[in-house]
Amino acid sequence: MEIEGRLAEVEALIVPLLDSHGLTLVDLEWRREGRRWVLRFFVDKVGEGVSIADCQRFSQEVGDLLDASELVWESYDLEVSSPGLERELRKEREFRWAMGKAIQCWVSKSVGGRTLFTGHLRGITEEALSLEEPDGQLYELPRGLVTKARLAIELPLRRLK
Repeated sequence: MEIEGRLAEVEALIVPLLDSHGLTLVDLEWRREGRRWVLRFFVDKVGEGVSIADCQRFSQEVGDLLDASELVWESYDLEVSSPGLERELRKEREFRWAMGKAIQCWVSKSVGGRTLFTGHLRGITEEALSLEEPDGQLYELPRGLVTKARLAIELPLRRLK
């Protein structure tokens, strides 16, 4: 079975478990690293973010669920983690997950005289990403021009006295 098909089956199996923990699947990877296969889940929790304890609980339960399902028969390492502060966004699911969050986008050709944009992701279509910069300016970045996109770190502003 191809990797994408296997990942789709694993995802369908684990969605109820994710929901029961209040978690969202950001990404799922199945890849060979050295001599071992690695099944990696990137999960998040709306509002508060995912904790180490959330990852540990989910890891234990998803491991048991996968073993019982026999979907994965190769020997593998299971990893569960948060998406990370500056996670690169590659898949459509990751862009949907990042809706409303601050991101950085690089484009291959100049848009409005620029190739780097930082702002909140406000819209996603097959044709473009809508990005609102801190000054309120909205940019439509053609998907075909986006070479890289990642989460941007947002630091809270401190008021000086």
